[in-house]
Amino acid sequence: MKESRRSFIKKTAAAGSAAIVAPTIVSAKVFGANDRINAAVLGVNGRGKSHIQGLMAQDNVQVTTLCDPDMVLLKERQKSFKDKYGDDVALEQDLRRVMDNKDIDVVSIASPNHWHALSVIWACQAGKDCYVEKPGSHNIWEGRKMVEAAEKYDRIVQHGVQLRSSPAVNEAIQLMRDGYIGRVYMARGLVFRWRGDIGDQGFSAVPDGLDYDLWTGPAPKRPFTKNLVHYNWHWHWDYGNGDVGNQGIHETDLCMWGLDVGLPTKITSMGGKFLWDDCKEVPEVLTSIYHYPEEDKIIQFEVRPWCTNTEEGATVGNIFYGDKGIIVVDGYDKYKSYLGRDRVPGKSGDDGGIAASGMDRGAGGTDGHFANFIEAVRKHDKTILNGPVETAHLSSGLAHLGNIAYRLGRVLTFNPQAEKFVNDVEADKMLTRNYRKGFEVPGIV
Repeated sequence: MKESRRSFIKKTAAAGSAAIVAPTIVSAKVFGANDRINAAVLGVNGRGKSHIQGLMAQDNVQVTTLCDPDMVLLKERQKSFKDKYGDDVALEQDLRRVMDNKDIDVVSIASPNHWHALSVIWACQAGKDCYVEKPGSHNIWEGRKMVEAAEKYDRIVQHGVQLRSSPAVNEAIQLMRDGYIGRVYMARGLVFRWRGDIGDQGFSAVPDGLDYDLWTGPAPKRPFTKNLVHYNWHWHWDYGNGDVGNQGIHETDLCMWGLDVGLPTKITSMGGKFLWDDCKEVPEVLTSIYHYPEEDKIIQFEVRPWCTNTEEGATVGNIFYGDKGIIVVDGYDKYKSYLGRDRVPGKSGDDGGIAASGMDRGAGGTDGHFANFIEAVRKHDKTILNGPVETAHLSSGLAHLGNIAYRLGRVLTFNPQAEKFVNDVEADKMLTRNYRKGFEVPGIV
């Protein structure tokens, strides 16, 4: 299994390797089993709560700092942390102070998408290892810079796609590598989540305790609206990437892992808003096709927001198609297979004990993914990471390509080696963004 993942990374990461600057030597601390690792969690509203739990579940790991632009939210988390763990925890609004704190060894990033890549780069430059929530990047260009920073500063960077630490999902991948369903030529990603009408709350005063300038960070600064803070930024292009770039990163990652491919050559995407007249900018429904003509493979990806059928019982998951059968991965922790024309039930696997969300318990889950991250940090060995930084860039990049095709309304041709579109200046402009002064992702990391 490790071998196939390494070959996947080697094949798909080669595009940017020539551009990586020779590494700057940063002192790499190797932790003994009894050495305490001090951690900070950046962003504590949603997934940050699971990051706190995942880190505190590890032996000799202590969350010492919580960081968020919202001081009201920070104080709530500080109280709940004290109630649950009996420990005090420091609070910071500005992540730059976290980066400057030499007593913090690792940072866990659960801030909005537009902050992810820059936070990783700053952490690497500060000599800290990091765990970054999906998607690893808000656009393709900064994703590559994130990879370059991890390489240059020799840091451990884990992508928060916890199904990579699921024993059952790893078993399914190995079955495909071993030819169990024959030649695997197609993968299907399913993101059928319940996403209702969010309305439009208009503009309002910045709430007490919120540093809105810090919240905005690299993105354009709009007048404050509750349409963005704290969750619904997902549905606005300047900050989020829609559900394909939210929940869907688990499934884009698994599509690429299962097919053993990198970024595609041909991309088309169509969808729209068909249900709600609300403030979302992103499509509610999205169908994307990613074609690999040189490898004779294809990915189909579906985002649906409301009432729908299931597919082989899955609403969030993946289906892989081979010439001898199919494998269905349901959620984060189980799979089943069907063989031949008669759909004879084949091998199956289930981690067991995982919550309905599939995100926090069991043999894999968030806690297991953090365990893998901390093991790599202690040994300073990125080769044992289940979700290395290259996969953060690529799985996020697939979602970004689909979104670009949707927004331009046409079929796009992409050069995976150059990570540029072919003779398409308009599309190339959407590979990056204009960064706000003081929050620029550097061209040379």
